[in-house]
Amino acid sequence: MNQRPITEDDLHAFVDQALEPERRAEVASYLDDHPDVAGRVAAFATQREQLRGALASIADEPLPAELNLSHVIEGRRRRPRRAWGAIAALLLLGLGGLGGWTMHSLLQEGSNGLSSLAQEAAYSYNVYAPDRVRPVEIRASNSSELTQWVSDRLKQPVKVPDLSVSGYRLMGGRLVATSHGPAAMFMYDDDRGDRLVVLTRPMSNRNLDTPMMPQSTGGVAGFVWADGGMGYTLVGQLPGDTLKPIANEIRKQARPI
Repeated sequence: MNQRPITEDDLHAFVDQALEPERRAEVASYLDDHPDVAGRVAAFATQREQLRGALASIADEPLPAELNLSHVIEGRRRRPRRAWGAIAALLLLGLGGLGGWTMHSLLQEGSNGLSSLAQEAAYSYNVYAPDRVRPVEIRASNSSELTQWVSDRLKQPVKVPDLSVSGYRLMGGRLVATSHGPAAMFMYDDDRGDRLVVLTRPMSNRNLDTPMMPQSTGGVAGFVWADGGMGYTLVGQLPGDTLKPIANEIRKQARPI
């Protein structure tokens, strides 16, 4: 049976986690083979989570009485049609302008920051970690090739963390497309089959140094930080107290000697 073509509706439903498991697997496989499309989808996911985070504090607030539908209808009945039309036009214009600039600032704020990196890592984990056929592009047996490849593409030396002391072995890695350029993804697993993803890429501020911060999004949790303008994040489906010492080990190894 021929697979149905992947449409824009499928891509948006993938970001919204609204696809049936079988269709979601088909879209994930398609994105694996089309990194340019995967980059667009990563941007969709980043914008979605940024908006959700920015508006979370007001999402559950009750609707103001003046915006209640019955109140609006009653007010319209009491006003001349022409006056109401003018007021509505001005209101929509004002809200549109305010909303446009507000959304613009929300999406631009931190667009190259750690919040975006955390979103990209969660997205990469959700796409590649469940893949039992080809989760990585270059296997751990070719780790020197992997290191050279990602260093060349990121235009600076990249170290592949050794997590054997934490009980995790390197499976391999790949380059992933993000809305801020290529990022290096390394995947690890343990004897129980638990998988971890480390994602790193240059930040817009090449002198950026930030403390390690917890993050949770897209059904995964982890830690994100920056050293010397390089951003790093570790994500997995494990408790934070389990992931933090592993993140500390990655940070120690990634720092320049």
